[in-house]
Amino acid sequence: MPAGTEAAGEGALLDVADLSLRFGGIVALDALSFRVRAGEIAGIIGPNGAGKTTLFNCLSRLYRPDRGRIDFDGRPLLAMRAHQVAALGIGRTFQNVALFRSLTVFENILLGRHCRGHGGFLAAALRLPRVARGEDEARAKGRELLRFLDLENVADATVSSLPFGTRKRVELGRALASDPRLLLLDEPASGLNHEEVGVLGGLIRAIRDRIGVTILLVEHHMNLLMSVSDHVVALDFGRKIADGAPAEVRDHPDVVRAYLGTAA
Repeated sequence: MPAGTEAAGEGALLDVADLSLRFGGIVALDALSFRVRAGEIAGIIGPNGAGKTTLFNCLSRLYRPDRGRIDFDGRPLLAMRAHQVAALGIGRTFQNVALFRSLTVFENILLGRHCRGHGGFLAAALRLPRVARGEDEARAKGRELLRFLDLENVADATVSSLPFGTRKRVELGRALASDPRLLLLDEPASGLNHEEVGVLGGLIRAIRDRIGVTILLVEHHMNLLMSVSDHVVALDFGRKIADGAPAEVRDHPDVVRAYLGTAA
């Protein structure tokens, strides 16, 4: 954890309390509570069906829980609409890369800046100064992210022409373009080879250490998650079974039982 994080994280940036959600007779989340402090990389683990993506969809306001509370920097997230989440300071990537394949890398990244736009339709039509400033800021931010993500050499390439690992970085760039304070990473290592996973680990740390973004990470690649996370929350059937330092959670009997079916 970077210097000063302890003090900055005294109050939780993200506070999830008693979150519950059912789909018919299926319990997706069961009274889930945990906190993420500012400046932290927090990992969420659990077998398939544990509720990890359901949790992310609640945080993104795609799902509305049946019960519970989500506070982001002291503000009630459940009072927000889905389109307000990015402007509030929460970015997200998806397990299945969701990019505009016919657009270039740079154009896709610029789309992530939309929530920071200045003015509405009329201001844009009249080309008011604040609109031009906003466009200049967006392009400057986009170029900065191209450098950070080592995408400068493919900036003008259409996304459909790029390998999967590169497209994953483009999606990261689009999420970071909105200047998030919290970044939700949904299985970023999915589909990557061993070398790409190693690069991703360094990139996740750099996003926290160099850009100052708090990260909540869902990942099945256990070595990656355990190596980058400051603390880990383990789920099973929507219920929290462990919450603590990576080594403690990895060796927790309930976590071993959830993954292997036997106690350690």
